[in-house]
Amino acid sequence: MTRISYTTVNVELGEKSYPIHIGENLLENAGEFIAEKLPVSRCVIITDENVAGLHLQTLEKSLDEQNIEYALIVVKPGEASKSFEVFETVVGKILDTRFERGDAVIGFGGGVVGDLAGFAAASVRRGMNFVQIPTSLLAQVDSSVGGKTGINAPQGKNLIGAFLQPRLVIADTGLLKTLSVREFRAGYAEMAKYGLIDKPDFFEHLEQNWQRVFAFDEELSDAIAISCQAKARIVALDEFEQGKRALLNLGHTFGHALEAATGFDARRLVHGEGVAIGMVLAHEFSNRMNLCDADSVVRVKEHLQKVGLPTALGDIPGELPNAEKLLEFISQDKKVLKGELTFILTKGLGKSYIANNVAASQVLAFLEEKL
Repeated sequence: MTRISYTTVNVELGEKSYPIHIGENLLENAGEFIAEKLPVSRCVIITDENVAGLHLQTLEKSLDEQNIEYALIVVKPGEASKSFEVFETVVGKILDTRFERGDAVIGFGGGVVGDLAGFAAASVRRGMNFVQIPTSLLAQVDSSVGGKTGINAPQGKNLIGAFLQPRLVIADTGLLKTLSVREFRAGYAEMAKYGLIDKPDFFEHLEQNWQRVFAFDEELSDAIAISCQAKARIVALDEFEQGKRALLNLGHTFGHALEAATGFDARRLVHGEGVAIGMVLAHEFSNRMNLCDADSVVRVKEHLQKVGLPTALGDIPGELPNAEKLLEFISQDKKVLKGELTFILTKGLGKSYIANNVAASQVLAFLEEKL
């Protein structure tokens, strides 16, 4: 292996434990990482047109050097690829290759590709080996870790899917340099989320050092590693989201509803932007419920604004549905239990908690106020 420097974060799940390798220029050694972890000779790469044009040649060369045979499936970029139609096409192509259960599926892209590829890997032959090579900041700090896979439905985001832990995650921070500023910001929202869940010191650190993260110095790799460690710790405690893992959904109940309300149109709203708005709304709603102090709300909103993220419903281009329709999208969310609304609320900066039995009438009144 070419001499490279990288950090490894381990997700501890017994027999399903796996490493997350974090560092620059790791893609050139992806074949070696895969060969070391998995005794596979064949894999299928699932990626999108943008990533293929920028980085596929490097991955292919790495696999060739390890004599790993591969097939390629390229989908269109964007949330629209997380659909029944695209999923059916992807699964059909994997089956056409006659790949076996012991072969591997590589999700090579951002969160959309990772979710789609992972669900395909979970479904074909009732489960194939799965490797994540995330190419966006959002995927490197969040969606590539933890085993959630899935596609969207007209009724809402990520409502069809499965849990399938990857066998390996390779997070090449050098790939992030090809992201647009907008996509990098969207990933940063998920990074900030870990501070707001239960790491107030990390959030304060980001307040002071976010410009270094955006400058791609060593602060970026360090912040990614801290984010992955935070998620790995929670996933190890609650793999299937029966309890504490729900904390990772801070901002997502509102955010997913906003994505559905915009028809998953990335021109209007991408996932990380929805999460940023959702986190502000969660703090504002907590303040309205006399749970969270006003200063915490101000700090969250001001920091996300300073980074360049949207923080209010009015920041979303175009018209939004009325409060009743937004509440309907929220009610479709996976975090609804026996018809009762569940939100991740907060008692202050870094003091998030799972709030069950939130009254729909209170949420409706809050949304009407914000629209």
